[in-house]
Amino acid sequence: MAYLNENYLKLQAGYLFPEIARRVREFCEANPEPAKRLIRCGIGDVTEPLPPAAIEAMKRAVDELGKRETFRGYGPEQGYEFLRSTIAQHDYRDRNIDIADDEIFVSDGSKCDCGYILDILGDQNRVAVPDPVYPVYVDTNVMAGHTGLARKDGSYEGIIYLPCTAENNFVPEPPKEHADLVYLCFPNNPTGAVASREKLSRWVEYARAHEAILLFDAAYAAYISQPEIPRSIFEISGARECAIELRSFSKNGGFTGVRCGFTVMPKSLLARTENGQRLSLYQLWHRRWSTKANSVSYPVQRGAEALYTPQGREQVDALIDHYMGNAKILREAAAETGMEAFGGVNAPYIWVKTPNGLTSWEIFDRILRDINVVVTPGSGFGAQGEGYFRISAFNSRENAEEVEWRLKSFR
Repeated sequence: MAYLNENYLKLQAGYLFPEIARRVREFCEANPEPAKRLIRCGIGDVTEPLPPAAIEAMKRAVDELGKRETFRGYGPEQGYEFLRSTIAQHDYRDRNIDIADDEIFVSDGSKCDCGYILDILGDQNRVAVPDPVYPVYVDTNVMAGHTGLARKDGSYEGIIYLPCTAENNFVPEPPKEHADLVYLCFPNNPTGAVASREKLSRWVEYARAHEAILLFDAAYAAYISQPEIPRSIFEISGARECAIELRSFSKNGGFTGVRCGFTVMPKSLLARTENGQRLSLYQLWHRRWSTKANSVSYPVQRGAEALYTPQGREQVDALIDHYMGNAKILREAAAETGMEAFGGVNAPYIWVKTPNGLTSWEIFDRILRDINVVVTPGSGFGAQGEGYFRISAFNSRENAEEVEWRLKSFR
């Protein structure tokens, strides 16, 4: 009989979003009439149609595959040059950030890359994560055997948790202890917080001093509206020697179902072997991709490329304006009920303090029962998330305005 990867057995009973789905399903089965008016503001999935520029580009690409003279088979594992060069130019070099075309690795999304990156990192690494945090950062490390057992509070032995609270504006400070791998996410999921240039500079200084790697998740970078806020960790001097950046087309181009993202892996980034030899992570990451994957389909990459055209950028901006308009509506509605609300300015998430000392799951159940709206309990993102809940602005304007009305009636 084959043996299991027993690290999976250390995982908590249910990933956050399946547990939400279970509770919503049970509510709907028991309450068929209220279920008809249910509005979901929980999972951060987009709702609006794809930008027309991407649709047209994908259709043209499919037509190419229907002709012998333009047919394409296996593509480059790292992604087609036409997309990698477009990304490197528009997202980085146009912003005076030195990133080469071949330092871009196209993938099927940043969530996937969060797990894939652990293929090339050893289990000796001491991992630090913000708290609250996107659950994938923790769970993928558990699966890879980089943690100890789960504690009663849901945290794991062997992980350094970095408190993100209202007092530090939900931006963690570098720890006094040593870490080898640090996860940072800005704009942040779930709190909607952003990190200033000064704050990110402290993290780069920490990483260089400790020879650590910053795994910087910038999936929501397109939502930053304040020009002084960095959109990339590579805007910070010295980051090429200590950081990897994850990006996605899911939330700016609506590609959650289409699937496309990318990782920026600088050639200057090094890690060490057990005997002290320093090697390039770039070469290992390239080998990982060439061995385990065949990149993303040609039509999808053409669709992603089209998001950078003048028409595509205009359409992406319109999508972002739509969701951030929802965020403004929902944040103000939560505030009008007397609840303390954060985020919703540079990110499509509103992070709300629960009223009257309710726990995160208690407020989830009450909002579901009383106004038939699905939110996300903050405790699902970590111990510091207890006493908060997240509202997602990914919805139609009609639904956002209906949730606004319902929140104002919630007591």
